[in-house]
Amino acid sequence: VQLQASGGGLVQAGGTLTLSCAASGSIGSINVMGWYRQAPGKQRELVAAISFVRDETNYADSVKGRFTISRDNANNTVYLQMNSLKPEDTAVYYCVVYIGGITLKNYWGQGTLVTVSS
Repeated sequence: VQLQASGGGLVQAGGTLTLSCAASGSIGSINVMGWYRQAPGKQRELVAAISFVRDETNYADSVKGRFTISRDNANNTVYLQMNSLKPEDTAVYYCVVYIGGITLKNYWGQGTLVTVSS
């Protein structure tokens, strides 16, 4: 399974970026896709996740109302629209996919850097 993430970059505070992540390979059944981020000196944290089998999403409190996660089941792709970006959103953003049924396996993308300038 391979994950190809794109869309990171440099943006001013208050700006917008959209990340995308496409899964390919021996995918089978995708259960959940999501985004984590890791800022320098901090632990990796969940940003948002979306179910591919139910109408469910989950967001970190720090991004609720600003970020929107969406999916394209046909293309095994997840998007993260990030509005009203803040300098504290600066981090490497990692895409993750959970595949399987009772036993889930997770696969991670290579990470894409988002830098928000003040």
